[in-house]
Formats: sequence, C-alpha cells, structure tokens
Amino acid sequence: MARYIFITGGVVSSLGKGLASAALGALLQARGYSVRLRKLDPYLNVDPGTMSPYQHGEVYVTDDGAETDLDLGHYERFTGRPCSQADNITTGRLYQDIIAKERRGEYLGATVQVIPHVTNALKEFILDGNEGVDFVLCEIGGTVGDIEALPFFEAIRQLGNDLPRGTVCYIHLTLLPYIPSAGELKTKPTQHSVKELRSIGIQPDILMVRADRPIPEEERRKIALFCNVRREAVIPALDVNTIYAVPQSYHAEGLDDEVLRVFRLEAGPPDLADWANIVKRVREPEGEVTIAIAGKYTGLLDAYKSLSEALTHGGIANNVRVNLEWIESEIFETEDPAPYLERVNGILVPGGFGERGTEGKIAAAHFARTREIPYFGICLGMQMAIIEAARNMAGITGAGSTELGTPEVALVGLMTEWMKGNELEMRAADGDLGGTMRLGAYEARLTPGSQVAEIYGTDKVFERHRHRYEVNMSFRKQLEDVGLLFSGVSPDGLLPEIVELPGHLWYIGVQFHPELKSRPREPHPLFADFIRAAVMQSRLV
Repeated sequence: MARYIFITGGVVSSLGKGLASAALGALLQARGYSVRLRKLDPYLNVDPGTMSPYQHGEVYVTDDGAETDLDLGHYERFTGRPCSQADNITTGRLYQDIIAKERRGEYLGATVQVIPHVTNALKEFILDGNEGVDFVLCEIGGTVGDIEALPFFEAIRQLGNDLPRGTVCYIHLTLLPYIPSAGELKTKPTQHSVKELRSIGIQPDILMVRADRPIPEEERRKIALFCNVRREAVIPALDVNTIYAVPQSYHAEGLDDEVLRVFRLEAGPPDLADWANIVKRVREPEGEVTIAIAGKYTGLLDAYKSLSEALTHGGIANNVRVNLEWIESEIFETEDPAPYLERVNGILVPGGFGERGTEGKIAAAHFARTREIPYFGICLGMQMAIIEAARNMAGITGAGSTELGTPEVALVGLMTEWMKGNELEMRAADGDLGGTMRLGAYEARLTPGSQVAEIYGTDKVFERHRHRYEVNMSFRKQLEDVGLLFSGVSPDGLLPEIVELPGHLWYIGVQFHPELKSRPREPHPLFADFIRAAVMQSRLV
C-alpha cells in the first residue's frame, strides 16, 4: 500500500517546496523505496501553458505532452522518474472536468458544491494510479491561508481520516527570518503559519524551517513547543551553495529519519554516493567556462530553470564550472554584440515566443558562426540560426518567420498539421492557444555520420517539443548547398529537428528542448558535448 506525504508551505511563497519535495524523494529512493511526486496547483489556469514566463517561470513539458509547473522538473532531475499529465492538477483543470460532468448529468441532479464534489475529485486525483509505489509525495502550491487553496487543504485533511492510520504524513515548510536590528531569528511567523494550518484541521508531523543561518537549539525547542511537534521533527532547511547538496543537507538534519519514524518504518542508511560525487564536481571543478545566454526573459531566471540546470549538468560531465552570462537579446538590435560575446566560450540562444528580441538572437547566431564560437540554438534559437544562414549564407535576404510578422520569404511558418506516431494532429490558425502546440516527445531520425549522431551514439532519439512554428523544408536543399546540414528530421522527413554546420567547432540547432531530459546523474549528451566544445574553445583563446 502506498504511503502519502503532503508538503505544504507557509509565511511566504517561493520557499522551495518543490525542491524540498524532490530532495526528500531522492532520499527515500536512496533508502531503497520507490516514489512518485505530484503537484497540486490552486490557480484557475487549466495549465501554465498560456502564462507569461514572468508570471510563472518555465513551463515544464512531459513526455506525454503535458504543460506543467516547473517543480516537475525538480522532481525528474532529483529522482529520475518521468512525470506525466497525471502528476499535475490545477483548479482550472479540476473545475473544467467537474463542469463537463455536470453538463452531462453525471451528478444525477445533485447540487454541485466544493464539498464534497471538488474535494472528492481532488482525492480521486491524488489516489489514482499509485499501485506499486511506496511513497506518494504531493506538493500543494501556494501558501496556507490562500483563499484559492482551501479546497486543496480540505481534501488532504479528509485523506488523513480516509486512509489507514499510519499511512499519511504532513510536512509544513516555513520561513525563519533573521532581523538584523535585533540580531535574532524570529519564530513568530512559523507559529502563526502552523496556527493557520491547524485551524483548518491539519496538524503537521514535521516542520521544515528555511533559514539563511544555523538555527540555535533554543529556537528549535521553542518552535516545537508552540507548534505541537517533537523537537526532532523541526528540521532546519538551510541555504546551500548548490541545490544538489540539498539531499545530503536534509539527511544530515534528520529529515528522512523523521519521515520514516512517522510511518514507523526502518531502513538502512541511504546511499548518497552519487550525490556526494555530484556535489564534489560542482564545488571542486578542474576548470571553468563562460556561456552567454541571449534570451528574452532574463529578468526572471526561473523562466530558464531547466536550461540553467542542464548547463550545470554539462559542467558536471566535464568537471568544470559553467559561468552563465544572461543577456537580453534586444540589446544586440541596437548595439554591437562583440563587447558582450567576444570573451565567452559558448553562446546559447533559447526558445521564446513573439517578435521582441528576435533580431538580436539572429545577431548572436551570426556572431557565433563567423567567430567560431560554439553555438547551441534551442527551439526559436534553431529557427533564428536557420534564418541567419538563409540571409547571410544562401542570399535569401527577405527570410523570416510568420510568427514575427509578414516576411518576404516565409522560411518559418505556422504548423497546422503533423504526425504523432500514426495519428494526424491538426490545429487551426485562429484556434485556442492553450495546449495547441506540438507538445511532448517525438521521434527524430539522425543522419549517419553527422555530428549529432556521434554525440547521441544512435540514429534515433525521442525529445520533448513545445512549439507551433516550423522551418519550411522546401528550403532544405538551398541551405544544404551552402553548408548547413539538416542532420535530424521527423520519421516522415517533413519536419526538421536538428541542423548543424559541418566544419564549425560546434554549431547545432535543435527544434526540441533537450534541457527537459537532462539530469545531474545523467547529463544530456548535447549539453555535455556543448560544454566539452566550450572547454576546447577556452583553450584556443
């Protein structure tokens, strides 16, 4: 039978519940248990797919095409267990399903209410599909006291009574702020947060207390006393200099021991050798490289969370520190890129939507191509590299994308249909935006002998996509005649997946998002090789 751990947060948002959940999952795995992690988001959007990166950060895409919360990226990176559509639910999706059932008459004339219909639907979601899993970790988004989160807290409160005794654990993550003028860590916000949680019927079993400095023993005892938990159940969640040290840090503070104590389980010590090796490589690298990221959303780095982590993984694979220079690509539309890019060892242009900053991305691709600097173009970054090659190598001066206006030559255009396996997917140009892109894992066939085929070590890969515009393959021959190689295409040969520039130190563009499948223990081959090339470039300077 599965055991359930519910992780809630209090005091303020952005305390790191997702990272804490992922690290706990990794610790339980290290003790020999199987885990599943799920995220319950109280906002009314059906999914984060239509939300601005500045509002919500990165949209994390799963193999089955779900647009989900970025915390699912933490879950996958720390546990290696793929997430799916069934691991993320929002209020919007929940109400969409409930209203559809009501319209079909499935409630048999009952008055549809938050209790029991919404809470029952939440409980069904939480309990579904957990056969063979030892622990199910459910993170509740938002903060205790949020109006929109009340049905979620009520659902997990009910599950505490519905499920057999000893199969549920509540973990509450709070903040212990330091007041410089008083020279003290203050426990009152945590006390109030737990009071709020208890007022809706949930008594936490474990408190994880975020702090930027060690918590004195007296403060731990005080928190335990006023929050009605054992002193050993007050777990300091201290800042560390790399997120991959979090599992070791939490184990040292006794988190996994306390969780097992709640469930009255015993297990041998966790095997954290992999995490120790990763942390050693991060903290004691043999060298360093600098990568410039010319993006559109650099004002909120969470918009590129998986990307920055994948570059770190590439550094781990090569035992070097990867320094990131975040640059708004708009700058290159009015300024010379050279002062920003001539000192870097690699240039990465990530995905994005809309016209803003795209000419700057094209300028970054041009600089990398002509200066022999390793270039990695992802999604829109690949399209901009192809447009740059069309304009400056093939002489197609009017080349552009219909996403960005009405170019003379539509090198990139809106997809209205494509194959997914044996199924034909179709979209309308004026249809809904949400969930209508080419989403999830698709197969790509690689050209034998190409650079990417050597990097992957195979001629077939499955990578995750999130885009609705595509390069027009009718220009393939014209571009390949001037040196750009389409080295990866869809199985039917109609959609480009990868381009590369033979003879260049490292110049690759991909239509998919390889960062979504990179793990600290399994760095993605493209990121590992990109950083290897950056190391080579650093030695040539």
